[in-house]
Amino acid sequence: MSDNQMTVYGNLGTPVELRESGSFAWAMFRVGSTPRFYDRQQGGWRDLPTVWITVKAARTLAQNAAASLQLGDPVVVLGRLRTHAWKDKESGEEHRRDILEATAVCHDLNRGTTTFRRNEPAPTAEAPSQEGEAVAAFESTHAVPDQRPEPVAV
Repeated sequence: MSDNQMTVYGNLGTPVELRESGSFAWAMFRVGSTPRFYDRQQGGWRDLPTVWITVKAARTLAQNAAASLQLGDPVVVLGRLRTHAWKDKESGEEHRRDILEATAVCHDLNRGTTTFRRNEPAPTAEAPSQEGEAVAAFESTHAVPDQRPEPVAV
């Protein structure tokens, strides 16, 4: 079994949409990549049609992408191309969409500069003073409702 990585260079075409459910965060955005080539006959560069890629990032990468990226930013995205399938609840129609599940996202430093800031370490929880508070603290940090749609058989 092989697990291929794909790299996309382009511009952020939509704002990063960050969503959180309990302690899990994910973000979706689109990147437009326009291939160019030098046309000797015309003596200049020509653009080919723009390819639009939907990108999904998870956890800390999602939070950092939402905090760092702005519409139009030149970006480089590394990830795995996956096909997501689902069934429309109303029409029963099956849909498929290719999504690049990002493992890394960064500004394209060939086209500008950026400044790096480390994430602040997560604050540590204070010890509860009573047993009831300990149980409540455990339940509140470990109970995550599953709001993902049911998988569709392919």
